[in-house]
Amino acid sequence: MSLSSHLQELKKKHQSLSTEVEEAQRAPGVDDLQIAELKKQKLRLKEEITRLSQTMH
Repeated sequence: MSLSSHLQELKKKHQSLSTEVEEAQRAPGVDDLQIAELKKQKLRLKEEITRLSQTMH
């Protein structure tokens, strides 16, 4: 897998997590810890995307 296609996959996963976080925040009874974990995963993906983007330039 090329670096650019890997970046695209990470961006798709990041967007998917964004949607999941938004839905979890709107849903009644969703545990705050679960939402926090989703946000951590999203942040880790964002950091990886940023790091890989910088190596491409």
